[in-house]
Amino acid sequence: MEKSSSSRGKKRERDEEIGTAAEEIDQFPSLEENLTFSDTLVAIRIMRAQFPHIDKITMQPFILRSQLYSSITDRTQVDRELESLRREKVLRIFKLNTGQDDHAIMFVDDYLKQIDLVMKRLEAKKPGSLVIFEWFKTHVIVARLEPSIDHQELCSLLSFGGEVKDEHVSLLINTGLLVSKTRQLIDPNMYWFAIPNIGSILKGLSQGRKELLSLLSRRKYKEMMMVSLEKKRLRLSPLDMRFHLRDLIGSGHLKTVQSPTGLVVRSKRRKP
Repeated sequence: MEKSSSSRGKKRERDEEIGTAAEEIDQFPSLEENLTFSDTLVAIRIMRAQFPHIDKITMQPFILRSQLYSSITDRTQVDRELESLRREKVLRIFKLNTGQDDHAIMFVDDYLKQIDLVMKRLEAKKPGSLVIFEWFKTHVIVARLEPSIDHQELCSLLSFGGEVKDEHVSLLINTGLLVSKTRQLIDPNMYWFAIPNIGSILKGLSQGRKELLSLLSRRKYKEMMMVSLEKKRLRLSPLDMRFHLRDLIGSGHLKTVQSPTGLVVRSKRRKP
């Protein structure tokens, strides 16, 4: 019972921290004033609250690992704190199928809401199939915290709910909760955990990266003031400029330089 009380206490502290972080967002109107943090969880909370509204796509907020790297100087600290939060089942980390070493971070509560959205869409079409999603939430997610799972372990965990059939696993794949590693030619018996509905957003992520880098490459010195750049809109991405700036700074494609007039964003492709 002591352990349970301790866990509830930690959760209350985290929830209070969420509220505090969200309330503070309005005090930081620009990315220049709100670029760096000292704590990974605080950074995630604030970036979550700043996740852009995306038309026609119901998506719970997620953060990229690269965005955290842009906000906290010590990457080892980020990785260590992410691992701790993952083990505490506060958040999940997803390997993204973007052709790069991209990882999305989503709070477990938001991930469960995303699964509920899948269930709601299927409620009218396949009401009898909804049980597999309950098994997935109850037995798989809580037990397997890593980004991937093999077929045998998946079926073993699902079987705590009832008899597992091939169509059950197929439904988890078809609704975007699992991605077969055969697509990456790695292991046909392994799956990545995935975020449903994220496909079109990932396409926009890749296109937005190219668009932003192209925008800077056309500038005389391959740079712009952060304040001016943040106000621009990207045509090819549903994600906003702030999201992309954090991502590209953290991944090393862009860097920031302090100038007398403010923060400058510069492309690292710039030649001397």
